Amino acid sequence: MEILRIAIAGSVGAGKTSFIRTISEIEAVDTDKRSTDEIALFKDKTTVALDFGLFTVVPNQLLYLYGTPGQPRFDFMWDILIRQVQACIVLVDAHRPEYLQYGTQLLDFVNQRVQIPILIGLTHMDCPSAAKPEDITSALGLQNATKKPPVIVVNPTQKASITEALKILISEIIKPSIL
Repeated sequence: MEILRIAIAGSVGAGKTSFIRTISEIEAVDTDKRSTDEIALFKDKTTVALDFGLFTVVPNQLLYLYGTPGQPRFDFMWDILIRQVQACIVLVDAHRPEYLQYGTQLLDFVNQRVQIPILIGLTHMDCPSAAKPEDITSALGLQNATKKPPVIVVNPTQKASITEALKILISEIIKPSIL
């Protein structure tokens, strides 16, 4: 049995917990606690350690999905999780431009610690205030990047959308081993 470990990172409210709950074949394990700071204005609970779920890609290939906390005060968990995974999906909340800088920080954080495939998933693109994909790519500093990660729209509440993102990321994991 091949096990691939994938981190799902992003800002608070980007859809990490929903992503894992939607696709997991087991009841997702979470560490959600009541929000007690400014996050409580738009979200009752927040992840304080991690979320965990499983997904079978093919009969002999299993994904372990680890959702990271979205608040910088829990960044010690990012470090623990990111060193254990083969790839990372960074969810970027397209309708909260104030969190775009956070996406850049996450990308830098990952790239400074490990060299793994990354996929950028744009969430909340259906909101009227959502930024355009090219504006998000530019804000993340990826416009002129020599090795730009795949950037796709992801709806963390739709299994088909998540499955597509996972397929693309798995192809990025496998690609280097083929060459």
